[in-house]
Amino acid sequence: MANLAAINAEQDNCQSNRENNDYADKALKNVIGKSPAMKKVFKMVRRVSNSDSTILINGETGTGKGVLAKAIHKASYRRNKPFVSINCGAIPENLLESELFGHVKGAFTGATSAKTGKFESANGGTVFLDEIGDMSPDLQVKLLKVLEEQEFEPVGSCRTVKVDVRIIAATHRDLEEEVQKGSFREDLFYRLYVIPIRLPALRHRSEDIPLLAEYFLNKLNTCKATNIEGISEEALAFMQRHDWPGNVRELANLLERTIVLKSEGVILAEDLPEKMLQNEKSIPVSLPGCAIGENGISLSTAVSEFEKSLIYQSLEKTDWVKNKAAKLLKVKRTTLVEKIKRYDLKKCA
Repeated sequence: MANLAAINAEQDNCQSNRENNDYADKALKNVIGKSPAMKKVFKMVRRVSNSDSTILINGETGTGKGVLAKAIHKASYRRNKPFVSINCGAIPENLLESELFGHVKGAFTGATSAKTGKFESANGGTVFLDEIGDMSPDLQVKLLKVLEEQEFEPVGSCRTVKVDVRIIAATHRDLEEEVQKGSFREDLFYRLYVIPIRLPALRHRSEDIPLLAEYFLNKLNTCKATNIEGISEEALAFMQRHDWPGNVRELANLLERTIVLKSEGVILAEDLPEKMLQNEKSIPVSLPGCAIGENGISLSTAVSEFEKSLIYQSLEKTDWVKNKAAKLLKVKRTTLVEKIKRYDLKKCA
């Protein structure tokens, strides 16, 4: 009998796992990608979606953090409960607390009636806190309490509200760096940093661009009543060489503009913006060479000298404004500062 019970339990567990994977597959339908980086993200979502652990999604603006957060919710057992999203950077600081936790009538000037906050509205479901790195220090303290105790008090009220919500947070900032600078609480960071998921920038998964382009093309043809048949190989090649600073959002906007203007036929290279056709990545870059003598050459030294030269050029080009130089080199300012110190670079008089 004991063996039979164990077999039945194992079968129930297998059935549950299959159902969870089915929900995850359906939920991830709108998250497009086949690159190794995205496959890694999908694998992580399947593992963690059905838990209640807090998730922190990190990625550049436009990479699809909100889309992924919604997919995680739909893949979880909370899928039939509310998914409530709030952009912490888009709401004025003096109103954000009320948006999150609600308020009672007369709590502040203009509070003519009571209001239910996002956390209470999401009870049983998921709260998605987008751009959490923009949240003020005072609100960070209150959010930490909610995460730890699952309860809060609406603005102007002594009533404690208990909630059962799963938190998914997202940011384009490097929160570890923000903690070092003192602009983000260390205890809140570690409370959020339970399951980190990094969404790659579009320039790091160019093999996904044809798939994304096809997805947006089909979607736009339907809603815009256009008849675009496809994208030429040459146009796709230019698109894959583009840096996409706005990531997937930039790609979607570009295709919408192109499809509306073209309306029918095949999108050609000539239909793309001029700046994309002149992309420096499409031109072979000639790098300064180093002659290798009979005794060989130190690769690490040569690479360091080349890096030092590029950093110095970027600083000279931007009159030693480090933020601008970092943008030219496509690195973080802190990384650039570290390298300037390492190479002991100084502005010439």
